[in-house]
Amino acid sequence: MAAEAQHRLADFTGVSVITSSFEDRTPPTDALFDLVYAATAWKWVAPDVKYTRAAALLARSCHLAVWDAGHAFPTGFDPFFTEIQQVYDEIGEGDGSSWPPPLPEDQPDPTATEFEASGHFAVVATRRYVWARHYSADEYIALPDTFSGHIAMEPAKREHLYREIRRRLAVRQDGRLTRHWSAVLTIGRRL
Repeated sequence: MAAEAQHRLADFTGVSVITSSFEDRTPPTDALFDLVYAATAWKWVAPDVKYTRAAALLARSCHLAVWDAGHAFPTGFDPFFTEIQQVYDEIGEGDGSSWPPPLPEDQPDPTATEFEASGHFAVVATRRYVWARHYSADEYIALPDTFSGHIAMEPAKREHLYREIRRRLAVRQDGRLTRHWSAVLTIGRRL
């Protein structure tokens, strides 16, 4: 990703691409930014340092913006997911939660509370986005194949699950499923 970013941003002289974890990167002491932005990565940053480090990088009254995307189940979600949840349960990989999960608008999002509790930021905006994407069996399997729970799953269980995904989608007229995504964007102003 860094190489692709360098390639695409080559014409912008004021841009540099740095490969480092947020926790390990030590920026120059005189470098202050107007925006720190994290897309789908903020939850992985060490909780004891993320807000302090972000605040140290920002000039006063500048902003931290974060969002994370996850699976959503709005009214009328694709029944495929109820069917495949039964397979997860059968192979012992269900998470034990009630089904179906709460509607996206009823899902708690702790990010705004974390911003405020940090003492470094005042939340100025929070907005939820929900969208749908259509997947063929192979396109869909490529997605959970990147999830740590699926990567760590016993190979026989994972293969059974993926066979069931393919089998269930093969009987659909278009061979596709619709997965809904939800993301909450939270923007905080540095105090």
